[in-house]
Amino acid sequence: MVDGWFTGDGDGDGFRLLGTRCASCGSVFFPREDTHCRNPGCAGGALEEVPLSRRGRVWSYTDSRYRPPSPYVTNPELPWEPYALIAVELESERIVVLGQAAPGVTVADLTVGMEVEVVPGVLHEDAETVWTTWHWRPTGVRA
Repeated sequence: MVDGWFTGDGDGDGFRLLGTRCASCGSVFFPREDTHCRNPGCAGGALEEVPLSRRGRVWSYTDSRYRPPSPYVTNPELPWEPYALIAVELESERIVVLGQAAPGVTVADLTVGMEVEVVPGVLHEDAETVWTTWHWRPTGVRA
């Protein structure tokens, strides 16, 4: 989807979100920040790319029951399929990252505090290109 937001292979082994960390204050940012430290209490420092934790805990979640506007790509000829959105707390980075639940995971499957892991997902594909994104999946569940 966006260059530099994640790394790893398509089967999930080694798949990681990429953030940046301020060398001065240690603040971690996702989406990544490549210009300046966004911490208002920091005078700023060099920003280095860091892989984020693969696992975190559900901080909050909800259903997305409407067709989102552009640039989200959907076929208006097909019925809309709701999906779950999950806010995941990454404890060691002290941040919350929002993302879609893996296909087949609904709000009925989620609870606040449960452990989830980041996995690769498909945002959109056509005959020439597959646009990759990330999904959150409860640990121990295989697609």
